[in-house]
Amino acid sequence: MTPRERVLRAFKRAPGLPDRVPVQFEFCAQLYEHFSAKHGIPMRYTRNLFEDVTYRISGNEIRTAMGCDVVVTGAAEHAGFLPEKRADGTWLNEYGMRMKQGPIYVEVVEAPLRDVETAADVAAYRWPDPDAAGRYDDAAALVAEFKDRFFIIGDIEVTVFSLAQMLVGMEKLLMDMACGEEYVVPLFEACGEFQTAVGLRLIERGVDAIWVGDDFGGQDGLLISPGMFEAQLMPVYGRMIDRFKAANPEIVPILHCDGAVSELLPQIREVGFEVFNPVQPGVPGHGPKEMKARFGDLFAFWGAIDQQYLLPRGTDAELEADIKEKIAILGAGGGYMISPAHILQSDVSPERVETFIAMCVGHGGY
Repeated sequence: MTPRERVLRAFKRAPGLPDRVPVQFEFCAQLYEHFSAKHGIPMRYTRNLFEDVTYRISGNEIRTAMGCDVVVTGAAEHAGFLPEKRADGTWLNEYGMRMKQGPIYVEVVEAPLRDVETAADVAAYRWPDPDAAGRYDDAAALVAEFKDRFFIIGDIEVTVFSLAQMLVGMEKLLMDMACGEEYVVPLFEACGEFQTAVGLRLIERGVDAIWVGDDFGGQDGLLISPGMFEAQLMPVYGRMIDRFKAANPEIVPILHCDGAVSELLPQIREVGFEVFNPVQPGVPGHGPKEMKARFGDLFAFWGAIDQQYLLPRGTDAELEADIKEKIAILGAGGGYMISPAHILQSDVSPERVETFIAMCVGHGGY
């Protein structure tokens, strides 16, 4: 069975069970460079408009050689874009966000819409050009190279809620959502329109799925109420998915949403998402038995392996037991692709990465 056939069955898009649970993973720069040197495969980066997404959509040649069953691609910075770093180490990205490298991820230190108040302020914001030169060159090349054997995911993460947060600032956005400020829904709609345009260009180039990414939860519960989600965000996602389906009725809509968000999953399915990622472990409502029992008929699951403690610091026996449990429960009857719940960072050793992959494959059979 090819990786493509394996994922199509796991995502309930082809009849029958896969031969084993498919495996997915992605790395930080240090791990990519290590495995590039070890396997003699040149590392190719696709620089996304928001830097952290870069590590989702890069290194596909390395990851597929190591056993990853999917290819993930996305939009790149426009050809010739060269961010200038200040003496303080900060730079402006294409969105006009002033960025700084944090301990692990990049951080927005100055939001371009930090003073937004009205719908007119939103209308005056200048978005990056979704059709800028070079934006989809890597996506087209990856589809041409891998489509026959691998399932191709088009990544538009940092999509609506998270993109608005980065443009405005988290505290201001949450306060203004709660107060029903005039600009909030127009901003969500503008974010949705921009990322819909990017998603449609990726569909035109032949991806099999669109991966939306917005985080509605923290470690203990939701960041926003279900009512706010329904009134302010659901219509935006519904229109996005309708347009993706109109462009390709077979496209698979995937949502990445960190945090304890099980309370929102019925609404998330209602707007059209079919795959839920990353099934963050260790948060309320996300135990594998509860997830499979409550939502196994609504979604295929992707993720569920802890990268906060288990992968960097747990024992091999603990890791193996968790992998076996997640495959046995979430994979029962199909509907599961195993992966870490986020990008693997440098606190996970290369040897541990290889152990993880071998365990997933070894215990993944039906």
